Amino acid sequence: MGYIRGFAAGENLPPPDVYKWRDLMIKPDKLNKGDTIAAISPSWGCAGAPRVLWKYRSGCERLKELGLNVVPAPNSLRGTSYLRDNPQARAEDIMWAFENKNVKGIIANIGGNDSVKLLPYLSDKIIIENPKILCGYSDVMTLHLYCYRAGLMTYYGDNLLTSVAEAGGWHPYSRYWFEKMFFDDSVIGTIQPSEEWSYDKESHTDKKYRKKYIPNPGYYYVQGKGTVRGKLFGGHGDLCTLLMPDGNAAVRKEDFENSILFFEDIPDFCDEKYMADFFDWLGKNGYLQILSGVIIGKMKRPANFDSYAERIRLLVSDKYGCPDLPIMSDLNFGHTSPICILPYGAEAELNIDKLTFSILESAVKRCG
Repeated sequence: MGYIRGFAAGENLPPPDVYKWRDLMIKPDKLNKGDTIAAISPSWGCAGAPRVLWKYRSGCERLKELGLNVVPAPNSLRGTSYLRDNPQARAEDIMWAFENKNVKGIIANIGGNDSVKLLPYLSDKIIIENPKILCGYSDVMTLHLYCYRAGLMTYYGDNLLTSVAEAGGWHPYSRYWFEKMFFDDSVIGTIQPSEEWSYDKESHTDKKYRKKYIPNPGYYYVQGKGTVRGKLFGGHGDLCTLLMPDGNAAVRKEDFENSILFFEDIPDFCDEKYMADFFDWLGKNGYLQILSGVIIGKMKRPANFDSYAERIRLLVSDKYGCPDLPIMSDLNFGHTSPICILPYGAEAELNIDKLTFSILESAVKRCG
């Protein structure tokens, strides 16, 4: 199903099956100072654990510095065991946040590995009738895909604990893109690489922990030529395996057609073989051949992307015959620090000759 941009929520909606849902995304309203956002725990429930609660509170304080009020969803701080055993409670939090008229945006506390259990308890009707910002990465991808199929633009970006509440401080690059995406209704424009980056893991219990940052050499050319445009779509490696409640794959061929695919994953296990298997899956399913381009996030190695790039070219150019498909890596998003934010369904441009990436529209719409 989908939602026609410009329609008021719940107003004059035709039957769901007439939508070209991917191309007709609705944008939520932008944020303003004084707005309230809800923090949810759609997967791992560690935010409410006694040893981690300090970090949750730190993240809330940093969002308050932007003028935002932060409220926990009713079940979001009930602890790891309770939320692990009660996926319906996690789903109820999401529906509560969308339906609550006082809530203007939603941010995930952290990812995890079982948000797929929430899907049977979600309502796409509630979501499209109450469009609002939903931000998070990693396992939050499941919710993004659900909202994408419903027609709502959502955002692969900051989690509260793993970006905003980083022990050493919310990185200025990450904070800049959070404000740009959600408080500004102008065109997003060019996404420049950060000056520094870190592949260190996050600590949720050590207040003195600091990540080590190293200079960022910029974006990396993998293959292809020219300038392409397409709708942003992607996530991490579970795109290959994730199923919807009806048993069908969470992704469909039309998701990839004329899209710029973004891909990243946890650096510790996203080695060359993992990357190659993902691109092989794209090719076997005919997705690779209909993409406009591909952008890839940071991997763990601080040196370069050469070994990954060689495996990718062997598959994309040699095995599947797509030597001109633009592919660029080492962008700042996902399981790294700092990060930008990628809006699902937004029109983007990749210039592989100049190694630039831009988003050609705003991420949110003006209120009123």
